[in-house]
Amino acid sequence: MFIVAALYHFTPFADPAALRAPLLALCEAGGVRGTLLLAPEGINGTIAGPREGIDDVLAHVRGLPGCAALGWKESHAETMPFGRMKVRLKREIVSMGQPQVDPVGAVGRYVAPAEWNALISAPDVAVIDTRNAYEVAIGSFAGAVDPGTDRFRDFPAWWQANRARFEGKRIAMFCTGGIRCEKATAYLRSEGSAEVFHLQGGILKYLEEVPEAESLWQGECFVFDKRVSVGHGLVPGNLSTCHACRRPLTDRDRAAPEYEEGVSCPACAEEYSEADRARFRERQRQVERAEARGTLHIGRQDV
Repeated sequence: MFIVAALYHFTPFADPAALRAPLLALCEAGGVRGTLLLAPEGINGTIAGPREGIDDVLAHVRGLPGCAALGWKESHAETMPFGRMKVRLKREIVSMGQPQVDPVGAVGRYVAPAEWNALISAPDVAVIDTRNAYEVAIGSFAGAVDPGTDRFRDFPAWWQANRARFEGKRIAMFCTGGIRCEKATAYLRSEGSAEVFHLQGGILKYLEEVPEAESLWQGECFVFDKRVSVGHGLVPGNLSTCHACRRPLTDRDRAAPEYEEGVSCPACAEEYSEADRARFRERQRQVERAEARGTLHIGRQDV
């Protein structure tokens, strides 16, 4: 059994590069794998490993400048959901491309999972899912607005084109773990919206704490590791991943004529060239050879 910890914290880092090597070394020494992002605005990522290793990494992160109040969400996995450990340097820990947004001092009001149902059921509240379209497609809250974005950086343009729809409404926003809403609610506030709320701890915290019988969540929640999706109680779902585009796949997707394992799916069949598909087929052959030998190909590890 492995502990999976999803974490993020917005805080100014004067020199993120100086934090990278000690953090990577500690993770590797403790048998911890996954991805952590470091940027001038803070830290973000998901890691998995044994209890002791995870505890050591979390203690280290809490000791970084401004991270004493770090929060995280834990779940469990029967097998290691990551192939290796990566600590990457980025311009932003979640990319929005709006430098005026202040995710530390001007975010929306947090709403605990236990209070979320009452808020989003109010007639004067518009509920907006800030995730990407492929994530929304496998699950969301009943009645939530899907912006249909391919990436989070598209959200500001969507809001500018649609803001008139929400005049006179309070805005409730949610995402997987909370980090995108930190920026999305801060962006709306910078644009003059006063009554903005977001789900504290994101969908994952809601699925962990709210009983299924009382839940307004429909479907599964996409996660960025080998579990692919989780449901109520954070139980792993029934989806797999297209290893060409990384989008989630249902049984229907896998039965479609556009699906070729490791090469394409209905969502990405027109996105890649023949040269790309030839490269993907070769990678898939290598993956199958590795599996036949009882090893794991690095291309299949790097999720």
